[in-house]
Amino acid sequence: MLDTLKQHVERLYHQADVELRQAGSSQACEALRVKYLGRNGLLTPLLQQLKDIPADQKAQAGKLINDLKEALQAQLDEATRRVTLVEQEHQLAQEAVDVTLPGRPRTLGRLHPITQTLYELYDIFGHMGFQIYETREVELDEMNFQLLNIPPDHPARDMHDTFYTKTPGVVLRTHTSPGQMHVMRERRPHPIRVVLPGKCYRFEQTDASHEWMFYQLEGLAVGTNVTLADLKGTLTAFVHRCFGQDRKVQFRCSYFPFTEPSMEVAMSDGRGGWLEILGSGMVHPVVLENGGYDPARYSGFAFGMGVDRIAMLKYGIDDIRHFYANDQRFLSQF
Repeated sequence: MLDTLKQHVERLYHQADVELRQAGSSQACEALRVKYLGRNGLLTPLLQQLKDIPADQKAQAGKLINDLKEALQAQLDEATRRVTLVEQEHQLAQEAVDVTLPGRPRTLGRLHPITQTLYELYDIFGHMGFQIYETREVELDEMNFQLLNIPPDHPARDMHDTFYTKTPGVVLRTHTSPGQMHVMRERRPHPIRVVLPGKCYRFEQTDASHEWMFYQLEGLAVGTNVTLADLKGTLTAFVHRCFGQDRKVQFRCSYFPFTEPSMEVAMSDGRGGWLEILGSGMVHPVVLENGGYDPARYSGFAFGMGVDRIAMLKYGIDDIRHFYANDQRFLSQF
């Protein structure tokens, strides 16, 4: 009986040794542990045979089975350690970082389409010799209206739905034209050629073509021999640079309190029609005088455009509200 048990133990040991050497993963090792040492494993029937062993051989038989259990456990531990090391090396190889490689670029935000349009306008007018001059968004009523030939009782004030602050005489600027007064008083009596960009505010109902906050770009040139022909040449060059050489330009009589004569500028739409794009004119003598220039010696021209409208025309956008809705589906297209 004991000899048969010895043969069974040796056969089981060698069988387990072969299978554990072939184990290639932690899951395989665990499956072999259950197969041999589990509650219903192959070692369990040997333990059950002990009750049939003669009493004088029980101790030796028990030792054989216990030695087999320890040997199987040692083999199992060794196989588990071996495959665990292989798995760890494989995982490390997959997760390895090559420190000599350049860093992965981080995606940055894009320039807003209004900013992109402003930069393009800066480039166009910069090539014509215009400098960028920025002024404040909170203005005195005097600068925003009165010094621009719009006194308190002037009907042109109805054209501006103004935001008034709690401080008397202080408003959010309704246009960039107050910048004309700032730059003229700062640089007098020298010639001027500047563009004045910035936000403007009007208390208007928001719709597809109106916003309560919008961007404008003002242009101003003052010198001793600035003519209407200079203004027309400048704006014609702007239209061709911005929208293409095939665009025709039309100047129409208009009215602005701070220019005389005043003109609206339109361009051909390529379909036989015209699109109004900006307002312009020769600086009114009263405005020149308020800015510190003698209108008998100096003349100038001014123009103003809605940057939002320029962007809408360039990119075929039909609703100004898209610019400020912060919808990534819209902004990511620019």
